[in-house]
Amino acid sequence: MTRKILIISPHTDDGELGCGGSIARFIEEGDEVSYAALSCCEKSVPPEYPPDILSHEVKKATRILGIKKPVLFGFDVREFPRWRQEILDTLIHLRKDLQPDMVFTPSSYDTHQDHKTTMEETLRAFKQCTILGYEQPWNNISFNTGAFIQLDENHIQKKIDALQCYETQKDRSYLNENFIRGLAMTRGTQIEQQYAEAFEVIKWVMR
Repeated sequence: MTRKILIISPHTDDGELGCGGSIARFIEEGDEVSYAALSCCEKSVPPEYPPDILSHEVKKATRILGIKKPVLFGFDVREFPRWRQEILDTLIHLRKDLQPDMVFTPSSYDTHQDHKTTMEETLRAFKQCTILGYEQPWNNISFNTGAFIQLDENHIQKKIDALQCYETQKDRSYLNENFIRGLAMTRGTQIEQQYAEAFEVIKWVMR
């Protein structure tokens, strides 16, 4: 049975970093996957690039994973707490429009203010959905690995290829291929597989 899955990314690249391999697997298996980024982070773009560069990079990245058209919004980076109600309204609109069965969002362990607000408003907006929180170790002091998605080499390679589209973020240590592959191997080892991505079970709904 085809699943309807929504990836909520506070900023462009968060969704790919947290569950890019899983996105590739879901699409390969025929699931209907939607991707929404709440901010294209114009205020944090390096000065040598045009302000809207991340909106172009995210389209290239998600296309590699198999997503035809990401949904992009314009909330100001690092100011999500100020826009909490508007973000909730946006997520409710997405719920009504897409009607997902499963939602991926930042974990409850994420310390970034935008990620934290996104998770909290996701929980309010998607009361009838299973919600899994993806890990981003650079923002997590700890993490509850309650769910694992097994991945193959081609899923991990697509994740790496997608993240390489972010030329503006190339100096970030967590976009390094060795880091991405190493984390996937660590999570794979926990379930006696080669690769995996791990998630926090925020809410599980069985119908």
